[in-house]
Amino acid sequence: MWILSLLILVIASNRFVGFLADAAEGSLPAEMLFLMLAFKMIATLPKILPISILLGMLLAFSRMSNDRELIILSASGVSKLFQIGVALRFAIVFCLFVSVITLYFAPWAEQGVHDLKERAKQESDISGIKAGQFKEFSKGDRVVYVQKPSSDKLSMEEVFLQVRKDAKLGVLTSDSAHFKIDKKSGNKYIVFNDGRRYVAEPGLLNYEITEYEKYAILTESAEQGVRGGKPGALLTTEIMGSENKIHQAELQWRISLIISCLLLSILAILLIQSNTSERRYMPFLIGISIYLIYSNLLGIAKTLLSRDVLPAIIGLWWVHMILMAVLLIFYYLPKYRYMKKEEHELQFIPADDS
Repeated sequence: MWILSLLILVIASNRFVGFLADAAEGSLPAEMLFLMLAFKMIATLPKILPISILLGMLLAFSRMSNDRELIILSASGVSKLFQIGVALRFAIVFCLFVSVITLYFAPWAEQGVHDLKERAKQESDISGIKAGQFKEFSKGDRVVYVQKPSSDKLSMEEVFLQVRKDAKLGVLTSDSAHFKIDKKSGNKYIVFNDGRRYVAEPGLLNYEITEYEKYAILTESAEQGVRGGKPGALLTTEIMGSENKIHQAELQWRISLIISCLLLSILAILLIQSNTSERRYMPFLIGISIYLIYSNLLGIAKTLLSRDVLPAIIGLWWVHMILMAVLLIFYYLPKYRYMKKEEHELQFIPADDS
């Protein structure tokens, strides 16, 4: 558990520095800083749980190996398979914890991060509009002028907007306005209240005047996407059974994080048991190297599945099959060494002359 706490502390410190820089620049309100950090750490937690159980198992069994406890257990008739079974009882309980975090809390936290970012961006846009100054949106196609901001800093009063589209020029005046973000599409709008809209072609006298109670103007468009703008923010119940390749890749990724905790715990045990050298840190080097390769292969497989390069039936499962093959190698490697050693010793047994 202290390994997980240490990893969380390191990552949280790194994230906190980044959020603190955003707060200093004004892109993240100070009151959102710790809430954003909490959401981000919950969303990141599934990625650090596999490496934490790998390091935890390696440290526990490494200490038992150094104290010759594993040798005593083997001499007492406790088989390798029995030792793996005992360790797996803890690993299964740990995997249940990972399942709850990965399938439920992490998507909820990811959505919370997205909502906070959008809220911070909205407040940053409003706070960035200064009274008596023009502010451009959409590469200059929309220009906003505000006479004065509201007292709550969430809306604007006495607003002027110029919209240029094709050959026509539109002007809107309003008593008040505020930013609004459509959660489904991600598009950002300025919603005007109680005002007038003037539309005309420059140089011509014919123009249209429209009075309105509410009028929304698109300032920034976003691609149509999933909830929260990222697949990771989707609830697990929303992507189960989906034919969308991105959803299938996300679902298999979440399940893979749970499977990886189980496989990596077995890997840690086998690495310690198959280590015949006196180098204490060799299992750690091998285990971390295998984890990095395994994790990168999962990421590659997820990308290939989301791009429809791999069929869903193959998906990320082939990566787990490779790791299972590695586990079998480490399981039978000591037996193979023992058989080779016996064959070598038999070759040097002198023949009986009698």
